[in-house]
Amino acid sequence: ENSLEKTSTCSSVNPSGIFVSPYSLNLSSFTKLIKRLQERHPEFSKQEIVEAVKELRKINKGVLSGLAISSIEEKTSAIL
Repeated sequence: ENSLEKTSTCSSVNPSGIFVSPYSLNLSSFTKLIKRLQERHPEFSKQEIVEAVKELRKINKGVLSGLAISSIEEKTSAIL
């Protein structure tokens, strides 16, 4: 049995007929955040930025949900 078939049953199709993973929104927000931080801090590698976001998450009791992306960006910038 194909594992892709198993995971696709948990996802949905949006009104335009495009496949939407249940994790795509979080991944999209994370990708946008990393891109914005890379533009703001070109002197840091992507890995360094990801580590700073992980550090912020650790500081924030293991979660970032509930924080605005702009707030996460500011706090991550302070860590960098």
